[in-house]
Amino acid sequence: MRKGFRRVLVPHDFSTHADRALRTALGLTARRPPRVTVLHVTQPIGLWQGFPPTVVVQRPTKVMLANLAAQLTLRVKRVAGRRVRGGAPAVRVAVGDPHREILAAARRTDLIVMGTQGLTGLPHLLIGSVAEKVVRHSPVPVMTVPRPGTRR
Repeated sequence: MRKGFRRVLVPHDFSTHADRALRTALGLTARRPPRVTVLHVTQPIGLWQGFPPTVVVQRPTKVMLANLAAQLTLRVKRVAGRRVRGGAPAVRVAVGDPHREILAAARRTDLIVMGTQGLTGLPHLLIGSVAEKVVRHSPVPVMTVPRPGTRR
């Protein structure tokens, strides 16, 4: 049996609760610190055009993806500070459905650490929960980190 998690995936949506999940992942202790990959998933943009209106799906450009990767790299450096053991986290940006992209990336990891917004009731039903979908379908263990102030 393996001891500890060697490859950790942290989905990140530029929120404070995602920062908290990243801090948790970086704080995991083991003989060998885990390799952490921070993943941001952006969705294609749907635009209404013409008459009668039709939806045209537009993928983000390479420049947009490069800007997102640069912003995420800066955020990871700010959150990680000096506590990075075993090298700086890798940063990836993907395009697609967030929970599907996270699950695809999970195939190459041992653990997913992700923040949750803690929505309940109608907001949860209307918005849905990426974390819930990941927990239900993940091939690896998932550690969810609730946002501060969430009732238990």
